[in-house]
Amino acid sequence: MDASSFINALRRFFAIRGPVKTIRSDRGTNFVGACHELKISSNLNDEKVESFLSRQEVSWIFNPPFASHMGGVWERMIGITKRILDSMFLQQPSRLTHEVLVTLMAEVTAIVNSRPLIPVSTDPEDPQILTPATLITQKIAPYPVLSETFDSKDLYKRQWRQVQSLAKDFWHKWYKQYLATLQERKKWQADRPNVQQGDIVLLKNHQTKQIKWPMGRVTKTFPHDDGRVRKVEVRVNTEGSSALFIRPVTELVLLLSPSE
Repeated sequence: MDASSFINALRRFFAIRGPVKTIRSDRGTNFVGACHELKISSNLNDEKVESFLSRQEVSWIFNPPFASHMGGVWERMIGITKRILDSMFLQQPSRLTHEVLVTLMAEVTAIVNSRPLIPVSTDPEDPQILTPATLITQKIAPYPVLSETFDSKDLYKRQWRQVQSLAKDFWHKWYKQYLATLQERKKWQADRPNVQQGDIVLLKNHQTKQIKWPMGRVTKTFPHDDGRVRKVEVRVNTEGSSALFIRPVTELVLLLSPSE
């Protein structure tokens, strides 16, 4: 999608869901372009911008470059959904019509948003499960599921049966893969000191040319509410010129601290 297509998608979202206060995303060129076109205030770690945000009706917060993990839950849900759909469409011998694809994505959205956000209560007086769909639709009852059975033969019948067969296939695969994400995470559990201003770091740039080792100095840190520093501003000198970059700490290797 280019910026124009994304603006249309954003306007459709506003028309259906109503206005929003804050949008978070990665730094896709279509997102950044749409932000400028619509004159939406963007949080690009600029002090003037941050002081201006409180007076805006809509603000747009971009994650640092090369930090898709900072999307948290939404990136994990998108990743699982894309992997499942890719595997399904590789097995699909015929192309889907626009109507079938749009309906299938609506079914996929309902499946993903039906996941529980909290542990299921054992109290018989509290049988309801809080899900994203509950917050979005303000309705407790889940969306109705057809009681008929669908299999691969339905892929070659009427369009509505084709959609239901694909939705059923997605449900079985998503259910198995989503459960795996609920297991205890081993990553980022150890307590490590924060990156500090003045640290000399090595950048993990996967596009770096051979035998090039981009090093820089941390010029500014951006602590979160919990005091943890997850993104920093780094000054890198290359071939006689210097440039400032915003990077997540996961893309840096600490070489030397000011105390050393």
